[in-house]
Amino acid sequence: MAETACASGRLAAVLLCVLVVVSRCCAGQTNLKSPQDIQVYAVDTNFTLMWNYTGDGTNVTFSAQYQCFDDLQTSEPEWKELSGCQNVSHTECDFSSAITAYYDTHHIRIRAERREAKSPWSSIFEMIPYEIAQIGPPEIALQSINGAIKINISPPEANQVRKMWLISVFFKYNVVIWDNSSNVEKVRSILPIDVINDLAPETTYCLKVQATVPLEDKGGLFSPIHCIKTTRKVNDLLCPTNVRVFALNMKFYLLWDNHYNEHVTYTVQYLTGYLKNLYDDYSSKWQKVSGCENITSMKCNLSSVIKPTSASYYFRVQAMNEYNKSCLSKDVEVDPPVTNEIGPPDVKVDISDVLLHIKITPPGGPGNKIMSDLYDFPYQILYWKNSSDNEEEVKMKETKQTIATVSDLAPSTLYCVKVQAFSEAYNKSSDFSREECIGTAGGKHLPLIILATFAGALTVVLIVASLVIFFLYQVYNKIKYMFFPSCQTPLNIEGFGAQLFSSPFVPTVEEPVEICYIIESRITEEVNQIDFKDNKHFKQSSRDSGNYSYDDNTSQSKGSEETLGNDIL
Repeated sequence: MAETACASGRLAAVLLCVLVVVSRCCAGQTNLKSPQDIQVYAVDTNFTLMWNYTGDGTNVTFSAQYQCFDDLQTSEPEWKELSGCQNVSHTECDFSSAITAYYDTHHIRIRAERREAKSPWSSIFEMIPYEIAQIGPPEIALQSINGAIKINISPPEANQVRKMWLISVFFKYNVVIWDNSSNVEKVRSILPIDVINDLAPETTYCLKVQATVPLEDKGGLFSPIHCIKTTRKVNDLLCPTNVRVFALNMKFYLLWDNHYNEHVTYTVQYLTGYLKNLYDDYSSKWQKVSGCENITSMKCNLSSVIKPTSASYYFRVQAMNEYNKSCLSKDVEVDPPVTNEIGPPDVKVDISDVLLHIKITPPGGPGNKIMSDLYDFPYQILYWKNSSDNEEEVKMKETKQTIATVSDLAPSTLYCVKVQAFSEAYNKSSDFSREECIGTAGGKHLPLIILATFAGALTVVLIVASLVIFFLYQVYNKIKYMFFPSCQTPLNIEGFGAQLFSSPFVPTVEEPVEICYIIESRITEEVNQIDFKDNKHFKQSSRDSGNYSYDDNTSQSKGSEETLGNDIL
C-alpha cells in the first residue's frame, strides 16, 4: 500500500510538472506580439515590405496578407497571401511578383508565428503602388569626341518587361558633372542623346544622371557615377561659330560667324524638337531650310519653318568649301514664344476737353495678330508733365485695352507719354515706345468752353421741354373737345319756343349742341317762307349775320323775336 501510494504521488508530481510546462509554453505562444512600423519601399516595379518586431524573436517567422481594391468591385475583396512574404524569418521581404495593379489601392497586414501559435494581425498599411514608387536610375553610356562628351541615356526600366512608367517620353534628365580634381559640381538639363560642350581638354570628368517627371513633381534616383577623360579639341576654321537666333515680333533669323578666308557656302538644317526627346538616333532626320541652301551670306530667314504655336526646333549650319569638305556647327534650340523678343508698341496721343486720349498699337503692328493672341498683352503707361520749372513725378497706369484716357489735366501744360508691353506668362517685357507729347489748352479759354458747353446743353433741354409741354397741351385740348364739347345755345334764341325746349321728348341736357343746330335749321326754313312786306323791317332784321348776332336796337330785336315766335307757333 505504501509503495502504491508512493507511485501515485510520483505520477501526480510528473503530471503536475507536465501541466506546468505546457501551461508555460501555451502562455508564451499566446503572448506573441504583432509586428509594428510597417513600411513599403518601392523603386519602379520592385517592392520591399519592412517592419519592426519588439517581442521574443526566437523561432519566430512572419507571414503577410493583402487586399486589392479594384474600382469595379462593389464588395470588400478577400485577404490573400502575399507572395514572397510567407514564413520569413527576417523583418523584410520582397513581394514584387505579387503586385500587378499599380494604380489600385492595396491593404497589407502581417503577423508573427511560432509553430502553431500566431500573433494578432498588425495594423493595416494602405498604399497605391504608383504613388509611392520612386523612379529608378537611368543607364548611361559616355563617349569622348573632340574635347566634348557625348552621352546616351536609356530610360529607367528600359530592359524590364513589367513597367511602372509607361511613357518614357515624359522623362526629363538632369546631369551633375564635375572635374574629378576640383569636385565643383554643375547641374544642367540634358537630352537622352546629347553632347556636353565647354569642357577643358584632356581632363577627367565624372557625372551622374537623374530622371524626373516635371508634370508630377517626381524626382528619381541618380545613376551610378561614370568618369571619362576628354580629348584635345581641334578647331576647324571651316566650321561656323557663334550660331545664334535673332527673333523680334515672331520674325526669326539665324546668324553665324566664320573665320574661313576662302570661298565657302552654307546650308541651314533643322530638326523638330520632339525627335530629340526620343531615344533613337536622330542624325538622319535633319532637314534643309528652304531658301537657305548653298548660300554665301551668314544670315537665314527661318520664317518658312517656325510656326508660332508649335514646339521647339533645333538649327545648325553646314559649311562646305570648294574642295567639298564640310563641317557642322553646334546646334541651337529655338522655342518660339520663349526665344522671341517683344518689340516696343506704337503710341498716339490726343487732347479733348480735359482728357488725354492714348491710342496703343500692339508690338508688331496692327496686322500682326499672332503677337496679341500669343502673349495677351497688358500695357504699362507712363505719363508726366514736361515742365522745366519743377520736376513732376512720373505717373503710371496699367491697362489691357489699346485705348486709355488720363483725366485731371492742368491747363496750358505739355504732357508726355510712353508705353511698354509685357507678358506675365512668359516673364517678358518690351522696350518703351518713343515719347509722345501734347499740350492742353490755356487756362482762360478752358472755363469759357466749359460754361458755353453748359449753357448750350441747358438751352437744348429747355427747348425740348417746351416742345413736349406744347404737344401735351394740344393733345389735352383735342381730347377735351372730343369727349366734353363746350357748345351753348345762342342768347338770341334762348327765349324762343319755351314750350319746345321744355318738351320732354327733346334730350336737351344730353345733346345741347344737336338741339341748337336743329332749332337753327327750323327757324331758318320758317324765316325763308315768311313774306316780308316791310323792307325797312327786313333790312333792320338782317343787319346781323344770322340768328346768332346781337343788335343795340332792343326794340327792333324784340319785334323780330315776337314775329318769329308767332310764326313758329
